[in-house]
Amino acid sequence: MPCIGVFDSGVGGLSVLRALQERLPRTPLLYVADSGHAPYGERSEGYIVERSTRIAAHLLDQGAAAVVVACNTATAVAVRHLRERWPHCPIVGVEPGLKPAAALSRNGRIGVMATPGTLASEKFRLLVRAQAQALSYVLQPCPGLARLIEEGDLDAASLREAIADHTRPLVAAGVDTVVLGCTHYGFVRRHIQAALGPQVQIVDTAEPVARQAARLSAPVVPEMPAPSIRLQTTGEVERLRAIAKAWLPFDCEVESVGGGG
Repeated sequence: MPCIGVFDSGVGGLSVLRALQERLPRTPLLYVADSGHAPYGERSEGYIVERSTRIAAHLLDQGAAAVVVACNTATAVAVRHLRERWPHCPIVGVEPGLKPAAALSRNGRIGVMATPGTLASEKFRLLVRAQAQALSYVLQPCPGLARLIEEGDLDAASLREAIADHTRPLVAAGVDTVVLGCTHYGFVRRHIQAALGPQVQIVDTAEPVARQAARLSAPVVPEMPAPSIRLQTTGEVERLRAIAKAWLPFDCEVESVGGGG
């Protein structure tokens, strides 16, 4: 059955899956969480390309007619390779929302929270270069933050302490807008907002990505009366099942990944 395939290094891309399901409630969806190899943001480029290629091939074998790379790091490092490998398959990536942040910012100082891998990538450097020169970007690498979110307890003291540590330099720099450059971070947006203060605007990209995926997949993925939503993981099935139940407003089948592991 044709479907939209979605993958992330772990559970962060569920934020994109949630936006996709809201926009395309009659479209079959298949999500792979590569939690057994997360987080990508602290891996080598070669490792990320290898994992992304393997999972994309698995999604295509499972019937995906379009693929969403719901991971900023995998997009930055591997999406070009995936598009060259499968030129006839619509492949949608995610990237930090610098352009919408520029439109929102009042003082021209914009913070970017992302994994070290995303911030170090050539794709991200080109994205920054394409923005208006008058803007000032404060880049905040957040090592370990995705891993803490991956554990599933969004109110854990250790997670909130890490958020406080990563947002403190942004507050000190006087940014008025912050871009969430990792799909995991959207699930703790309320804690990030509390740490930054109400005067700081936050830009997330799950909805724009879902809109683009809907546009590109419409010709190749038919709607169904009762579409399936399947979640697969290279990590612990019960952990993903518990997170999906707590984080998603719809029911899913949850299973261990097959050929993608």
